[in-house]
Amino acid sequence: MSESEKQKLLQKLIKKIWIFVIGIVLIVTGFVVWPLVSNNPVRYGDIQEHFKYGSIGSEAANGVPYWIWKVLPAMFPEKLPGEGYQSLGFIQEEGQDLPIGFSKRRVLFDRVGLNCAVCHTSTVRDTADSEPRIITTMPANTVNLMGYIKLLSATASDPRFNAREMIPQIEAIADNFNPIQKLIYRFFAIPQTRDALITQGERLAFLNEEPEWGPGRVDTFNPYKAIQFHFPMDRLDSDELIGTSDFPAIWNQKPRQGLQLHWDGDNDSVDERNLSAALGAGVTPTTVDLDGIKRVADWLWELPPPAYPYQINQELATVGEKLYENNCASCHAFGGAKVGTVTQLPKIGTDPYRLNSYTYELTSNQNTLYAGYPWRFSHFRKTNGYANMPLDGVWLRGPYLHNGSVPTLKDLLEVPENRPKEFYRGYDVFDEDNVGFVSDIAEENGKKYFKFDTTVPGNSNSGHLYGTELSPGEKDALVEYMKQL
Repeated sequence: MSESEKQKLLQKLIKKIWIFVIGIVLIVTGFVVWPLVSNNPVRYGDIQEHFKYGSIGSEAANGVPYWIWKVLPAMFPEKLPGEGYQSLGFIQEEGQDLPIGFSKRRVLFDRVGLNCAVCHTSTVRDTADSEPRIITTMPANTVNLMGYIKLLSATASDPRFNAREMIPQIEAIADNFNPIQKLIYRFFAIPQTRDALITQGERLAFLNEEPEWGPGRVDTFNPYKAIQFHFPMDRLDSDELIGTSDFPAIWNQKPRQGLQLHWDGDNDSVDERNLSAALGAGVTPTTVDLDGIKRVADWLWELPPPAYPYQINQELATVGEKLYENNCASCHAFGGAKVGTVTQLPKIGTDPYRLNSYTYELTSNQNTLYAGYPWRFSHFRKTNGYANMPLDGVWLRGPYLHNGSVPTLKDLLEVPENRPKEFYRGYDVFDEDNVGFVSDIAEENGKKYFKFDTTVPGNSNSGHLYGTELSPGEKDALVEYMKQL
């Protein structure tokens, strides 16, 4: 073999070696990098688990890196009312990594966001000594969402929110925090998250001027204005800046299609309402997980409300049924002439702040969302009152009225001056006699409950005088019947 032939053979061999080496590098890189850069939500086969922990897309836009989220309570315990996220009313199931209402998605690295269950799952106890039962799709009676929002802002502004102090905390609890993750967190995840949360805190600074929401409540649209549309919140009228209302129940959606939805009846499309609620949980039009949301929506379409689990006096309930038909059904029973329509504010007489917070300017902005897609918003409208809601599963909806200002159904049948002026929210022991949750417990086992003051702006328990003229016996019968709705 000539020297030139040997050279050619050697070059071919070297080329093959390089191709092999490059191939190995690409394969290894693929195994290492692909899991980091892929967009992978955690999925669940069981629909209940999917509802509680599945992604709707909030992590990709506003998610907190998983390990940062995990160490925040340990690093900043003084910024929480008690131990861990549970002190904010979030429900931690045994054997689960995240509380109900939190989901995980990998976008470069694992991130934690919110989903539907954060506002629509709670616990119910029969007595103070009973084990809590978790009930999905009911209002999240115990969750202090404002506390969680403020926690994120407060920790990000703390000088300890830095890689030097945070990474050792992560390494102390993480078995699989590898060198690549460490580099990503040190130079990207921690500084980027800190800056993003500070920016979010600045946009939501107006919340510091709002009355405390307390557990089970949220300002539906003012954070929406600030985050989605960058409204100049410091220039808005003061009457517009308090929009606090109760979390609603979300079962049995099929018969609600076409009714005026949200507390003020500003939309009559279930699908738009769902997408709008997802935006409120941190989703953006570019990160929304349509498949995840549709799966939940399909499940809710014909999901019945949980049946009343306690004893009912059927003889008394039979009397109450007639009273319900004569006094309540036209506004609150499916098929009623006024159900799903709006009663004007002067007639209903309830607190005006939630209504005032939803403005014509917001409507105009909302109807630009999802432009270019078949699901572009087009159904939002400004109204001048509150919608007459169907009362299926009403036993789990307390406290009552749109702002949760009346603790029980019995109290709602009293004239406003006789309704409790102060009571406690966030307690999950059920009140069988009055229908609602026990509301006179200020503290239990070291946990303090939220004192609700009806004289605070946005908290008025006025209005809805229907049924207040009934006799005490008639009121008892009416409430007994309503237990089984």
